[in-house]
Amino acid sequence: MSGAAGARPPGLRGRLRQFRPRTRPRYKGPSFNRLVPNILTMLGLCAGLTAIRVALDAQWEKAAVLIVVAGAIDGLDGRIARMLKGTSRFGAEFDSLSDFLCFGVAPALVLYMWTLHDARGIGFAPCLLFAVCSALRLARFNASIVDAPALPLTGPPPKPAYAQNFFTGVPAPAGAGLALFPLFAALTFEGWDLPGLAAAVRHPAFVGPLLVLVGGLMVSTLPTWSFKNFKVPAEYVLPLLLGIGAYVAVLLTEPWAALAAAGFIYGGMLFFSARSYARLKREAEAMLEPVLVGGGEGKG
Repeated sequence: MSGAAGARPPGLRGRLRQFRPRTRPRYKGPSFNRLVPNILTMLGLCAGLTAIRVALDAQWEKAAVLIVVAGAIDGLDGRIARMLKGTSRFGAEFDSLSDFLCFGVAPALVLYMWTLHDARGIGFAPCLLFAVCSALRLARFNASIVDAPALPLTGPPPKPAYAQNFFTGVPAPAGAGLALFPLFAALTFEGWDLPGLAAAVRHPAFVGPLLVLVGGLMVSTLPTWSFKNFKVPAEYVLPLLLGIGAYVAVLLTEPWAALAAAGFIYGGMLFFSARSYARLKREAEAMLEPVLVGGGEGKG
């Protein structure tokens, strides 16, 4: 008798096992949702690299648009990471490296190739200083978000409550926008057929000191609004929406003028941001002073 003929027929358990649904293999690793923020950061990094590439071909409009796109992506990836609960140390470091290239190296190189190369060797000094300031600012930011140290008396002290809505210094994306203000303004004046004003804002004597000033603001301790938990009073909601709609209309019709105006307005807001921080600090100290005085009297 052959082996096939002598084999026993499968029992009931064996027949049921044939119809059992197959289980999918389980893989170790993060879900795709947690990778979305890192993918956005990578797209922003590619936009910054491409901005340098097109600037080599003197395509200044495309270079400026790509840096703006990188800034928009940078504003989204962190919020999406918090929404999807995909924040990680790797993502924070990757985002900082991307920011350094997109908002530190790319604007400096674009402005150097656009106008500062006319000043020969000295024209590269403001670009170098701006990139270094960007790196220092991002390194300081990374040092402030490290995990709590093992020893309670080490590490930077936590921010007081009134300082939670403020950055220390100008953020890197905002610094890139301020640095590119001459490029935005020159493109605006060229579109309006005002070559004299376009040449004035393009002159290295204007662009170089502006780069140095913005670099200093990035590494300074100037408190600037973060707009993360910014609350709008109810009576200002409708005017704010109308203002945003008007700005979007200008952005679609005169994009370079709108971007130049945004940089000018943000630069003017720095004074009011510092004044608001000082007022909140005085109010907080005034609220703590009676408690300290009362505690001293009780000990006496």
